[in-house]
Amino acid sequence: MRHAFDPAERAAVYRAIHERRDMRHFVPGAVEPTVLARLLDAAHHAPSVGYMQPWRVVRVTSAVTREALRGVVEDERLATADALGERREDFMKLKVEGMRDCAELLVMALMDGRDAHVFGRRTMPEMDLASVACAIQNLWLAARAEGLGMGWVSLFDVDRVARLLGMPGDARPVAILCLGHVEAFYPRPMLESEGWAARQALHLYEDRWPAEPARDARRDSTAAAD
Repeated sequence: MRHAFDPAERAAVYRAIHERRDMRHFVPGAVEPTVLARLLDAAHHAPSVGYMQPWRVVRVTSAVTREALRGVVEDERLATADALGERREDFMKLKVEGMRDCAELLVMALMDGRDAHVFGRRTMPEMDLASVACAIQNLWLAARAEGLGMGWVSLFDVDRVARLLGMPGDARPVAILCLGHVEAFYPRPMLESEGWAARQALHLYEDRWPAEPARDARRDSTAAAD
């Protein structure tokens, strides 16, 4: 195809996509400032609805703030475990973050004043969040290409993190990102290896959403008769 990358470049893009992992285990070593700058630049070149570029990044350099954030995550980890019922013990065995060990801790957030951006958001205001997710994905893939691991931590109380980082009232933290060197990348997603979940088949529909199978209706009527 006329505008395609050459085969080696294409292979590298797909390799980064397929070998990206949500990392929770890190080894000592700083991220070079030039590398960190490249990663943040990759995030900043993500697509955004209405070109609003709603991402804001807080780089956490204070050990006190890092530990405070970890405390917020730990509180939510315990609350999540309690909410999982019969899967509580399985969940508690999982390592869900590497906040103490990672070289860099970043908080990706939604900007304040988002309501002023109407282009692309009038009927779907959540497109600002989708745009931030694109920035996180860019950062993740670039980190994998640089040989660095990244983990997305989403177990936290949004308001507590916002207050801790001094965010304006209409800004919102989306992700705590652990970034750093790793001994090795997981061969498979960790939650898959741990038996928590399996990769699903792609749900691809043509033209319209498929109708509910008639057999479901039959099963319901049989159950009612019982």
